[in-house]
Amino acid sequence: MRSISEGPTTSSASRVEDDAVRKSANFHPDIWGDYFLNYTSDDVAIRACADEVEILKEEVRKLLNEAHTKPSEQLRLIDAIQRLCISFHFEPEIEEAMKQMSNHEIILSFIHNNNLHDVALCFRLLRQQGHNVSSDVFNKFKDDKGEFESSLIDDVKGMLSLYEAAHIRFHGEDVLEEALIFTTTNLTSMMKSSTSFSCSPLGRQVQHSLDQPFHKAISRLEARRYYISFYQSENEKLSDSVIRLAKLAFKLVQALYKQELSDLSRWWKDLDLVSKLPFFRDRLVESYFLATVAYFEPSDSLSRVFMAKLIIFISVVDDSFDVYGTIEELKLFTEAFERWDASSVNQLPGYMKVSYQAILDEFEKLEKVMDKEGCSYHVHYCIEAMKELVRAYFVEAKWYHEGHTPKLEEYLSNGLKSSAYYLLIIVGCLSKGKTILKETFEWLRGDPKPLRSSGLIVRLINDIASHQFEQQRGHVASAVECYMKEFGVQEEEACDEIQKMMEEAWKDLNEECFTRRSAVLPWPLPLRLVSLTRMAILIYKNGEDTYTRSNTRMKENAVLLYIDPVDPV
Repeated sequence: MRSISEGPTTSSASRVEDDAVRKSANFHPDIWGDYFLNYTSDDVAIRACADEVEILKEEVRKLLNEAHTKPSEQLRLIDAIQRLCISFHFEPEIEEAMKQMSNHEIILSFIHNNNLHDVALCFRLLRQQGHNVSSDVFNKFKDDKGEFESSLIDDVKGMLSLYEAAHIRFHGEDVLEEALIFTTTNLTSMMKSSTSFSCSPLGRQVQHSLDQPFHKAISRLEARRYYISFYQSENEKLSDSVIRLAKLAFKLVQALYKQELSDLSRWWKDLDLVSKLPFFRDRLVESYFLATVAYFEPSDSLSRVFMAKLIIFISVVDDSFDVYGTIEELKLFTEAFERWDASSVNQLPGYMKVSYQAILDEFEKLEKVMDKEGCSYHVHYCIEAMKELVRAYFVEAKWYHEGHTPKLEEYLSNGLKSSAYYLLIIVGCLSKGKTILKETFEWLRGDPKPLRSSGLIVRLINDIASHQFEQQRGHVASAVECYMKEFGVQEEEACDEIQKMMEEAWKDLNEECFTRRSAVLPWPLPLRLVSLTRMAILIYKNGEDTYTRSNTRMKENAVLLYIDPVDPV
């Protein structure tokens, strides 16, 4: 088995028999080789682990129920369970606890005791669960001048809790806007001014949150990368049962991920698109990684596996449009997707026949699976979303071919569709079966505000991270270039303004996803919209496209989730 550091061997590729001049993006090859192909699970060890997990779940459930008489302790326990990414085991218990917490008298008691940490933590947990709670509770911590009390600077835990709460702000919540500035400024100052503090456990926690606010983080990755070890430290008193459950639950899910990756690797090897289509990004493990961080629970297996397949197919189609295809070929490709019929294969160039047929085949397999569940209508909406994505790609290809730089509004109208967020949220519904009704899909087709807000963040953060590389190889203007041309500004100012647009979109997303409870938008579908948004932030953090250039941070994160064990268990 090849080491993950070696990458694949060079394969011979069939040449397209024409004289077309084609671009090349020089994507680096796959970095994983056959690493996951021959994984074999230890069934005896997994069963033993699963049995202990069930015992530990009952112990932790008991802790949750016993803590109801001590709201402050219960809040901290729920927060820890969420940060350790085991909250899906205790959804009824957490929901019941937060219903009790929504009693305003509890928050008032925290305020009466001048306990900023508990007020902010209670506020954040309630809002995360979709409970109505006013940000006015933080006005109690302001002085006569309407500014946050200077004495709060000495309450580091309270400041940190307020900082985390401020990220779930809605439009018009000035107190949370002020809180974010106040806490960010003072916490950053502490880190810079005191080496001893910055090296302390609390200082490391502050730095971690400044780098990655929990509301915008991937909980599965954060649990593995930081919180399991954090809660083991002497400074955080947490039940051994909770810590051990987090470790064993991670071990179980990691085994499931490895098995899914092994199956996907075999499927991908048999499909052999790499040797037939040498121009696209070969990123199977990375595609699965994105599916994992969006839909991480064991019960999401169907959505996760199909999403991994779909993302790599999207890469093939996207790179056909952006890199390899001529405008005449891309027109044929788009028309074939519109017809969605195997007979259309014969009208396509050789390299397009391969990918088009592979996509049709996978959707046909999915339809058979969903038909057995009595909800094949899911697949219909997936297909329609796939068609919409290809249409958007063709619009961009025409713009590039014609040398057209659209106005920002025109670009975003199409760019939201080409971000694929609509398709991926529908795929995320596959594992939920009949609990997601046709009415929900129809509502999603109408491009409602929460979906549009999520898509806008995905589109804009993608453009900021990848626009320079894409312009170098020849690509349609991104939001950055559109903004620069339309408003006559330089790149730095355009990026700053686009960042502000993303912050406004986050407020829309928060407001829509954490206040709306209806049959049309059933819980936890709003959380899936937020998960997709977090996924985009992870890919493009710090202005890097870690999917395209996956041999750095993306690889490190995948190793944490799929390879490195949590020791000692």
